Amino acid sequence: MDDLKKLLDNNARWAAEAVTQDPEFFLRLMRQQRPDYLWIGCSDSRVPANEIVDLLPGELFVHRNVANVVSHSDLNCQSVIQFAVDVLKIKHIIVVGHYRCSGVHAALHDSPVGLSQHWLGHVRDVASRHKALLDREPTPEHRESLLCELNVLEQAANVCSSTAVTAAWSRGQPLSVHGWIYGLRDGRLRSLDFSVSENLDLSALRERAVKQILDARAQHAKQRIKT
Repeated sequence: MDDLKKLLDNNARWAAEAVTQDPEFFLRLMRQQRPDYLWIGCSDSRVPANEIVDLLPGELFVHRNVANVVSHSDLNCQSVIQFAVDVLKIKHIIVVGHYRCSGVHAALHDSPVGLSQHWLGHVRDVASRHKALLDREPTPEHRESLLCELNVLEQAANVCSSTAVTAAWSRGQPLSVHGWIYGLRDGRLRSLDFSVSENLDLSALRERAVKQILDARAQHAKQRIKT
């Protein structure tokens, strides 16, 4: 229970400091939330969405699950997308993965993780779809980091084909979908060259984004050799 008391004490201190810095802070939060961004990320505790992009509460709508999966059969995720698009009028949906993702690791190595094994079938599907590319990587670590990137692309594509997003684009609502990845090593976000703002054939976009990923990895490998 002492651990829980520490959290309550931390909250009281944080709330007091917030009011000291801005007496209207919580009053504004109570009135309405008007975020421009929906962040779909991993549940990993090392990837705190608001802090990474330096946004205050109320400025980022967030959905998280193991390995940042967007499944058309997941009513939780699809409801979050629909609420963000139709009610909050979000302008950007950003799917954010991260390197050294435990879910991706478990999916790639088929590690026994209980009930999560079923959930990670979505990531194993991504690995199967891109098996030829993954097999070309020189080490398990390289394969894992590539799968983290490819998983972001596939889940971002799933967002693009979700009912709420396609309907929004059909009626001309401004909305863009992006794929990013976060590095635990340096705390930096990187775009994976996947940004979509209208109903399009996603095949060509996937191919271009995968090519950009492979080119970037090849360039990074060359730089490592030089140094």
